[in-house]
Formats: sequence, structure tokens, C-alpha cells
Amino acid sequence: MTRAEILDLLAVADPSALYARADQIRRENVGDAVHLRGLIEFSNICGRDCLYCGLRRSNRKVDRYCMGIDEICAAACNAASLGYKSVVLQSGENERYPTENICSLVRRIKQDLKLAVTLSIGEKTREEYAALRAAGADRYLLRFETSSEMLFGGLKPDSSYEQRMRCLAWLRELGFQVGSGIMVGLPGQTIEMIADDILLMEKLDLDMIGIGPFIPNPQTPLEGAVGGTLDLTLRTLAVIRIVTKNAHLPATTAMGSIDPIGRQKALQCGANVLMPNVTPTQYRSSYQLYPGKICIEDKPGDCFLCVSGMLKMLGRTIARDPGHSLKL
Repeated sequence: MTRAEILDLLAVADPSALYARADQIRRENVGDAVHLRGLIEFSNICGRDCLYCGLRRSNRKVDRYCMGIDEICAAACNAASLGYKSVVLQSGENERYPTENICSLVRRIKQDLKLAVTLSIGEKTREEYAALRAAGADRYLLRFETSSEMLFGGLKPDSSYEQRMRCLAWLRELGFQVGSGIMVGLPGQTIEMIADDILLMEKLDLDMIGIGPFIPNPQTPLEGAVGGTLDLTLRTLAVIRIVTKNAHLPATTAMGSIDPIGRQKALQCGANVLMPNVTPTQYRSSYQLYPGKICIEDKPGDCFLCVSGMLKMLGRTIARDPGHSLKL
């Protein structure tokens, strides 16, 4: 699909046909089963100072925490007991967990629970990524956030766009299933930039792509900015499905946070993954990249019942496999 064709779809007056087309392509390429990935947000300490994120190091109003390795393993065990075949271990970028500790954690989860493991812990050296892969980590999520180097530099003043691209290349070289994505509605972002984002996703041949609306956080420099809309987010999701065909696309929590049925809408226009939260409840209110995040007072079992009911109402089923890349 050309850039002009993508722009036409993103700006179409009535997106209903776009959504129907994306849903059909989703059905043909990844099926009706939805993969559930248990999300464990194991630390909210971050050394980065991204302008949009509530976990940024300059935010002094956050109650910081680090879960212990045994505590993280217990959360993964809980996920397995609920029937999840995959967990996502996510944290801010910090040095509180030496790479060898994360490797040990991955090995325990793989050996004891037989779960697929996704890591989302930011930029590392190639050697660190290699160690994590050797320990058994299957997947790695690292959003590039925007394909515009200018916008990237403005929003992530202590990060390098070139290094972010280098990290994504390393992850691919090392055999990870690679996930990335963007926020929709960022201050300064144009629809042309979103079209370029989608073309970059296609070029990177991503296994997983996560997107969500930008939601301003009052504890960041972007507190007064206008947030992204679910409408443009869903349009972007639908076009990504049409362009990438068989990538795994989640209906993200942020979509459900700005619309009570945002995740359901996403599942009807291309999404095939949900990431129920299995973080211990006492930590959830401290892991808020944006305000109004749903499910922060729920227990892991509550989230499972919620998504199970959601899928039943949509006529979808829960996948019984780990949901590895369909590009392998």
C-alpha cells in the first residue's frame, strides 16, 4: 500500500467499510481466537524523562516500587493458573535489576511454568539482549513511538532515535519476536507522520504492533496538551491490520481507558490480542503512564473474568496456544 493510499484510508469520511475490511483480513490471517497475555508491571522506576509519561524520572509524585524476583514469579504463576499461555514482563528503564537477575527470572518462568515470555524493559546493549534471548525470552516490545526523528527528539530529550532503531535491529538479529508501536495523537504529530509510521512498521516486518491514544498526564510537561482520539486510533489500527496482514495487534488498555468499550471496538477492526493485568493489586495505582487507567483496583482473577465475558459477547474465543509470531 502506498503512502497516498494509507492517507486516504486514515482520512475517509465514514470508516465503517475500513473497519469491516480490517476485520475480515484479521479473520482470514489470524483467526477468531484472541490471545491473552498476562501483564506484570514489575517496577515503575525509570531513568528516562520522556515528556508524555507519568513514570518519567522528574515526576516526584509517584510512589516508586520494585517487585522482588520471587514476587514476579508468583505473579507469573498466578497468570498460569488462570490459563494464560504468555506473560509480559514490563518496567520503566532502570538498572535496579541486573541482566543476570532478569535472565534467571526468565529461566524460572520458562522451566517451571512453560509460559512464553515477552520482555518490555527498554533499551539495552546488544550483549544484554543476547543474554536475555539465550535465557529463553521469546519476545521483546520496544516502541519507536514515532517515525519522525524531529518529533522523537522533542518528546524524548534524553533518547536517541538512531539508537532506538539500532536496538530494534539487534532484537531481530538475535531471533526475538519483535514488537513495537506508536502513540496516536501526540502533540505535533500529523496524519502524514502516522502514514510514515505504518510504512516503517511494514518495513520492520514486526511480529507484534501495539498502538494507543496519547492521553495527557497532569504530572508531565504535556499536561495541557490535547489528547488523541479513539476514532483516529481505530483508523490507524485498521490500516495497520490491512498493511501487515498477520501481525499480532492488541486492543490496548489505553483504548479502554478513554472509551468504556474501546477495547471491544478495537477487536472489531483488526485487533486479536488482549493484555489483562496480573500485577499484584497493591502496585497498580503506582504504574500509571497516563491518568484514568482502567482496572487498577482489580485483582488478576477479576481481569480474567472481565475479558472472558467481553470475548463471549463478541463471539470470539480465547486462544489455547502461546500466540507466537505467525511470521516465523
